[in-house]
Amino acid sequence: MSRFILAIIIALTVEITLAQNNDSLYVRQHYDLKEYRIPMRDGAELFTVVYTPKDTSKKAPILLNRTCYNASNYTDYGLSGYPSKYLLQDGYILVFQDVRGRYMSDDTFDNMRPNIPGNDRKNKIDIDESSDTWDTIDWMIKNIKGNNGKVGMYGISYPGFYAAAALPDAHPALKASSPQAPIADFFFDDFHHQGAFLQSYTAAFAVFGYQKESLTRQSWFMDELKRFYNAPASDGYDFHLRMGPLKNITEKYHFDNFFWQQIVDHPNYDEFWQKRSIIPHLKNVSHAVMTVGGWFDAEDLYGPLSIYKTIEATSPKAKNTIVMGPWDHGGWARENGKTTHNHIYFGDSISTFYQREIERNFFSHYLKDEVTAPLPEAYMFDTGIKKWKAFDAWPPTEIEPMALYFGENGQLSINEPTDENTAFEYMSDPKKPVPYTSQTEGLTFTPRRFMSDDQRHASRRPDVLTFESEILSNERVLAGEILAKLKVSMSGTDADFIVKLIDVYPDDHQNYEHNPKNIIMGGYQQLVRSEVFRGRFRNSFAKPEPFVPGEISDVDFRLQDVLHTFKKGHRIMIQIHSTWFPYIDRNPQKYVDNIFKAEEADFIKSTIKIHGSSTILIGNPLECCQPPMLPLQGQIIKN
Repeated sequence: MSRFILAIIIALTVEITLAQNNDSLYVRQHYDLKEYRIPMRDGAELFTVVYTPKDTSKKAPILLNRTCYNASNYTDYGLSGYPSKYLLQDGYILVFQDVRGRYMSDDTFDNMRPNIPGNDRKNKIDIDESSDTWDTIDWMIKNIKGNNGKVGMYGISYPGFYAAAALPDAHPALKASSPQAPIADFFFDDFHHQGAFLQSYTAAFAVFGYQKESLTRQSWFMDELKRFYNAPASDGYDFHLRMGPLKNITEKYHFDNFFWQQIVDHPNYDEFWQKRSIIPHLKNVSHAVMTVGGWFDAEDLYGPLSIYKTIEATSPKAKNTIVMGPWDHGGWARENGKTTHNHIYFGDSISTFYQREIERNFFSHYLKDEVTAPLPEAYMFDTGIKKWKAFDAWPPTEIEPMALYFGENGQLSINEPTDENTAFEYMSDPKKPVPYTSQTEGLTFTPRRFMSDDQRHASRRPDVLTFESEILSNERVLAGEILAKLKVSMSGTDADFIVKLIDVYPDDHQNYEHNPKNIIMGGYQQLVRSEVFRGRFRNSFAKPEPFVPGEISDVDFRLQDVLHTFKKGHRIMIQIHSTWFPYIDRNPQKYVDNIFKAEEADFIKSTIKIHGSSTILIGNPLECCQPPMLPLQGQIIKN
């Protein structure tokens, strides 16, 4: 087995087991294990693994984890770490279930199965993740001995989506839900970011794009996964560039993958994607919800922020909390002692603090009626001063907003508009795209380290606009939402726009012990927040349109939220460019109806101008034209 295939298996395993290890003695001593096939209303049966405490002196609540990553992985008593040791020691009934169509469960798999409002139990045909969860909870309450009638749900990544998908029309026994790094909408999470395709996810399609032929405890897609990695590459940038247009991925690798074909067939935010978003269905939630995310999650940062904000806006009866820490995807479920992300050190035992003081207290309070210190509305980690902060609302209203403006000679002005008549241009060449990372990386299942990476490699390129403030004489706290309001023109007819918020360290900043000697923190340009926007969607994600060459257009889009203190002696930097490879696919810059079918000849150079009236707004709840801050707000935009 090549090291590349092994790396993919490890990447999958981290979402399945996270901190799981081989020490199963505690679990064997304290839990009994059974397997069930739980019937759904349409007759399908879902495979379910149940651990019940041997101590039957008191009734226990149920903790349910629904997964597409193989519940059979939990049949060996190896539960140490997932759930956390604190939840394990607290004596819950622990349940792991294969969702419909996966591994040992019946039926076929549907990525982000659409929600059907109402959850009518008399309807035996129209099923969704909410109805499957409802039927599962109802069966468990009636059939698992020793339960106290209360159920909690949790999950990270795709299992986080299943926790969120159970919120609409929830079973009355569901008292506490914790969607963690949840997918909310596949056009904005994971496989797309605001219309741009994440080419770095190319290998992931094997996991989600093939149906199993029969019930199985083994992964049936490994041959297809190996197909992509049959020619290992030490340089992922070079590999993807040599691959050429996305149509070559279809021909060489994913020609028989149903999920890839769905993405190719639906390049715009049409009804196919709209009905798979869970956001419009998060209404009238009435129980406790704690949404968890990582500020450096390259996969699912949109999901936790959008789910929390939507419930806050639509469900006044919900006990709604959000937690955001200095982690990448699911990092709060792992404890390495020193909390680092890529080159940056944030402190010690931060995941342990979360598991012991936040997650444990959340579930014990709502499922065991234990008196615990109430969680704040928002428990957020400031990634600049590296401390937890509590807020009564998120985004917070007590922190002063900030506006950033672009000036001549790379000047970044804070709260003072610059000359609107200026313009800053660069030549964007999709055949020589800007790398998304400062480091050479091989083929990865999903990239993670770059979310706090050094941006000096980009600021030195002529196709990257770089604007930098003066040295800060006082610290500046940036908290809340970020809007890029760009005025753009171009010689081509389409373009992507990447905007980065960067913390520039002073030249005398000390190096960190965990880094290799060649990583110099003096002058480090730390990526704080970034996002891509596909310009064709500037007026509608459902109805793309080309740019008119030379004509100035508004391109307004949101980056994800931020909580970061820029310290005294640091600088604030903004970078803007139009390629970010191979994290996202290359825009041909010549408008074509479907970029997944673009030809090599469609990829052209384009001179792009950012006009001086552009600005970046940071802080508090901000309004924006496209997309709305709460996507869809329950409204479906038809083609």
